[in-house]
Amino acid sequence: MSVDVIQVAGVTKQFTIRKQKSIKDRLLNGLRGRRFDERFKALDQINLTVRAGESLGLVGPNGSGKSTLLKVIGGILAPNEGSVLTRGRIAALLELGAGFHPDLSGRENIYLNASVLGLSRFETKRYFDDIVDFSGLPEFVDTQVKFYSSGMYVRLAFAVAVHADPDILLVDEVLAVGDEPFQQKCMDKIHQFQHDGRTIVFVSHSAGQVADLCTRAIVLESGRIVEDGVPLVALSRLKRDYSEAISANREADSGLQSSARASLERIYLTDVPTSYHHGEFQIVPQPGSTVRVHGEIIAHDLPGGWALRVTIEPMMGGSETRCDTRKNLRWDAPPVAGELSWMVSFPNLNLGEGDYAINVELVDAEGKSIDEVRHAAMLASRTHQYTSGAVYSAATLTLGDEARATPLQKTLSEFEAKRV
Repeated sequence: MSVDVIQVAGVTKQFTIRKQKSIKDRLLNGLRGRRFDERFKALDQINLTVRAGESLGLVGPNGSGKSTLLKVIGGILAPNEGSVLTRGRIAALLELGAGFHPDLSGRENIYLNASVLGLSRFETKRYFDDIVDFSGLPEFVDTQVKFYSSGMYVRLAFAVAVHADPDILLVDEVLAVGDEPFQQKCMDKIHQFQHDGRTIVFVSHSAGQVADLCTRAIVLESGRIVEDGVPLVALSRLKRDYSEAISANREADSGLQSSARASLERIYLTDVPTSYHHGEFQIVPQPGSTVRVHGEIIAHDLPGGWALRVTIEPMMGGSETRCDTRKNLRWDAPPVAGELSWMVSFPNLNLGEGDYAINVELVDAEGKSIDEVRHAAMLASRTHQYTSGAVYSAATLTLGDEARATPLQKTLSEFEAKRV
């Protein structure tokens, strides 16, 4: 039976924000009766339990408390209120270069960092060659780490952490600075940890990584948990909140509006089985169907050359499908004064299994945004899952003699013969 390996009960963490920068500021603020500092709650009454073998993703906007919570779990920071209990050895990958001394060589920092993670000198010596091999930095291991790039820092830190044989692995976005081959190597190692039943707490702004790695996700906003559930539900909540924030910023910043004042109104989907309601998922009956997005443009005096950009974006992150009426359809838009109805059709749309958001943007002749409606509608594509990813295909498998005689094989054979 699975046991609790992390218990966070009523945790609050506060920081002091200092306003004065000098003795002069302190004296002036004191004479004027102003406070020198203020208290900021990075975490506010967090209650959380993580079971052994669970992979938990922490997501949320910048400043929401993700990294602070990870540090509290790892014992780097002590909470002002509440308690944190953990079971087993913890390895933490937090800020870039944390646990390293810049004036020591890579070799010396391996021993230093491993000792912090609880490895004895004998254990570190036994794993040393594997750590260096995993990092891919054998030629730099005797170089001072202050001369390392950010990617080299991460390589060495992750290599040490995964060889510390942790029961709980805490990862805070540091993998984002590594190159793609090393990121894949790290992901493979994390998947191996999951197979071994280890617990992972993962902070990332990549919805795709959270969806791929995590069995559960928590959304933090202003130091509080606002969503806790499967990645699909949590990431959908996060995307919706981001969309609302973007819309609010656009309304507040009149500089984003073109001089040709215009707006998008009443955006709808057609050829879907249920009527459109904002925020609800629409079901695409089957791959290969046609989806039409339509609405109205309301403009006082919109010069010609404008364009519509309609995007179908996976809610979990990943490749998107976009139609730009100027670049893709080569359409020369006329001037608009008043109202103009429009419709963009996506025939034979083969979306992979998953949930998608429809975004619509109106841009002027120079490509500057005039108005945008994010998450104007949502699609939920349900397939037979013969394939995974953004594009669906009814893939099949053929074995034996029949497979050798496939048209593709014949074509390749003919090509090879002609080339000879």
